[in-house]
Amino acid sequence: MSDSISGQESVFQLPSGSAIGRDTRQQNQHDALTAELQAARARETAWLREKSDLLQRQDMLTQEFEHRLVNGLQIIVSLLSLQSRSVSPEAAAQLIIAARRVASFGRVHRRLHLLDHQESVEFKQYLQHLCEDLSGLLFQEEAGYTIIVEGAKIDIPTGFAIPLGFIVNELITNSAKYAKSNITVRLETTPTIGHSLSVLDDGSGLPAGFDPAESQGLGMKIIGSLVNQIAGKLQFAPGENGQGARFTVTFCSPRFVINGMGQLRRL
Repeated sequence: MSDSISGQESVFQLPSGSAIGRDTRQQNQHDALTAELQAARARETAWLREKSDLLQRQDMLTQEFEHRLVNGLQIIVSLLSLQSRSVSPEAAAQLIIAARRVASFGRVHRRLHLLDHQESVEFKQYLQHLCEDLSGLLFQEEAGYTIIVEGAKIDIPTGFAIPLGFIVNELITNSAKYAKSNITVRLETTPTIGHSLSVLDDGSGLPAGFDPAESQGLGMKIIGSLVNQIAGKLQFAPGENGQGARFTVTFCSPRFVINGMGQLRRL
């Protein structure tokens, strides 16, 4: 009887030394990998925190610069206005004009940076306000000139609106040197080319063989860089009825942009 019971008993074997060693090495490797991943996550968290702090400091410095610039312009306007009270009528008139232009410059600068913290903007209305400020800066009241904004109302991302605002500023500033009457800013949308933004004047027109890409002027270089930034295209032609000049920037729908490989990618 005892022999049959003994034969049914299970036999237990302890793990060999090599198996224990193998399990220990695997556990050590796992612990080392876990520690390395935790250290990497800690470094990434610290880097992201540092990046966030740098961006916040940069934003504060930018705001401080804008604040000081606006204050400086206001001081200049005040000084010009005060000086106009103690000079001859002719000099006073010129000082008042200068004060108005400095004030208009401040409004234009503020308008161009107004979109820094917005996601989108109704662009025609933005253009109208910008052009009102530019008109006060570039044209004397007695000239009777103004800047007319035409076109449909469209909402576009600020990633497009800010560069386009600077482009309009450069084109209008250039047109004001030659225009004989009003300057027209025209905003259009078509199913084939998307959006187009044109600045037209009735000045002396463009010189023969003019090519914006070959221009040495700083203004055209700035415009070309901004057009590339929005993956747009700059075109030029005579103005209406063959008079003056027309510069047109075409750009695709704000839902998509063209990457460096010439491919459309979603915003």
